[in-house]
Amino acid sequence: MKKYNNKINKIRSFALALIFIGFVIMYGAIFFRENQILVLIFMSVGLLCIIGSTAVYGWIGLLSTRAVQVVCPECGKWTKVLGRVDLCMYCNEPLTLDQNLEGKEFDQSYNSKKSQ
Repeated sequence: MKKYNNKINKIRSFALALIFIGFVIMYGAIFFRENQILVLIFMSVGLLCIIGSTAVYGWIGLLSTRAVQVVCPECGKWTKVLGRVDLCMYCNEPLTLDQNLEGKEFDQSYNSKKSQ
């Protein structure tokens, strides 16, 4: 079975990875100290990654405020659900807001427009 993650946590992890990628790219400029053009390129690309991360964090923050909050039946904690199906942020319990999908095998393709 494929390993799924909560959508909000997945996007936040991507934004965090962008920050680290940006720093690694910036540190890569150390190897090209003699060539100022390459240093400028590496620093600019690294900065763009960090700015992109900031934009992703802002976007997921806005999306998170509109997500539906539910109580997970497994762990009893409040969690946010994006789309028709999602997983609990804490225990990865499959959650759905669609009564037609209750009892069915969890599949993230239920969120796509094609499956509707």
